[in-house]
Amino acid sequence: MIDDRTPPDDPPDDRTAGETAVGETAAVGDWTGCGRWVALAGGSAASLAVRAELLARWAEPHRRYHTRTHLAAVLAAVEPLAAEARDAAAVRLAAWFHDAVYDGRPGWDEERSAQLAQSRLPRCGVPAGRVAETARLVRLTAAHDTVEPGDSNGAVLCDADLAVLAGPGYAAYARAIREEYAHVPGPLFAHGRAEVLRRLLATPSLYRTARARDLWEERARANMTAELTALLGQDTR
Repeated sequence: MIDDRTPPDDPPDDRTAGETAVGETAAVGDWTGCGRWVALAGGSAASLAVRAELLARWAEPHRRYHTRTHLAAVLAAVEPLAAEARDAAAVRLAAWFHDAVYDGRPGWDEERSAQLAQSRLPRCGVPAGRVAETARLVRLTAAHDTVEPGDSNGAVLCDADLAVLAGPGYAAYARAIREEYAHVPGPLFAHGRAEVLRRLLATPSLYRTARARDLWEERARANMTAELTALLGQDTR
């Protein structure tokens, strides 16, 4: 994004960033604060209005998991991986936008979120190439397995989005996902959720970057295996 010489809030060290991403120990404002946004998209009135709109979207009352807490966690998780990205600023902006539109419609939500980025970021003075890259990255989050080899930006964003799988708050995450799909009958949800978990667990690695694998792979697989066992052993309501 543009550099208007306004410094971001002081970032924590890698250990704190990694723990925040999976432990959700930091306040939302630590990662969605104005200073960090200004460092990415400038401090103009238009840019600050875009930030306010995004925060309002992430705080919509129908959300249970895809909330400002999730936004902050993804932004935090980018930090220990940022050195592996070709354009870490685009990755951070994509984190801000990746679920900005959320109606519980996979694919559609990501497309609308990408379109929102394409509409709003030029107002902030973000260069056209970075706007396009941000929108591309947002679309990638519709299906993480579409990240191509060598796509370092996509790898970092998708790994950060999946950092929650390794967290001590995994049970709360799973409950929140269930609440977002409360309209789906228990057995149907359990079947669909189990299929998602099986597909992820069948991959050689959940994470694409070496740093993310070191930080989160083992714990994420243990958490997912436990959830899958529970789904198979009871009727989810």
